[in-house]
Amino acid sequence: MSDGQRFYESLTAGSRRSAPAALRNRGPIADVLEQWLSRSGLVLEVASGTGEHAIYFAERFPRLDWQPSDIHPDALASIAAWREEVALPNVRAPLVLDASDADWRIDHADAVLSINMVHISPWKSAIGLLDGARRVLAEGKPLILYGPWITDEIPTAPSNLEFDRNLRNRNPEWGLRRVEDFASEAEKRDFRFGGQADGGE
Repeated sequence: MSDGQRFYESLTAGSRRSAPAALRNRGPIADVLEQWLSRSGLVLEVASGTGEHAIYFAERFPRLDWQPSDIHPDALASIAAWREEVALPNVRAPLVLDASDADWRIDHADAVLSINMVHISPWKSAIGLLDGARRVLAEGKPLILYGPWITDEIPTAPSNLEFDRNLRNRNPEWGLRRVEDFASEAEKRDFRFGGQADGGE
């Protein structure tokens, strides 16, 4: 995740930050996660941002342990503040993690989740996400992504094209990624593409 990902966040109380998009999409994302997550185990969230997703999912799936992570100090502070506020026993302290780094400081997870990171970071972070997930996941365990994508099979909505232009104007290394490009890289790392699901914005 790059510094600019925080452009849609606002400061609430203390160190806690809030992202309106996270509040809108957490319910639909959780509905899809029910189809992919095991009943128990550890979920590593890469680039947790404000931490609001991790808290909501930990409440929704109390038998799963949640490991939030991020690279940015203000995001890590926000995650820690939300964690302290809700005091859920299944939310771990935030982990400093750069998706593009070869050392994730964690050696096992039963699922890896990344929300709205791939398009607001350099392509090397997307590749790093695949490499890291391959290291920490056992065979058959899921890497789950949420966010806007471009695919050859479906015409891209004008709003997503405008969003893509906006992102690239902010940082030339950002932008919506082609599903086919990411799936090709995933297959090289022995991931099997599991399809797409509709969710909230």
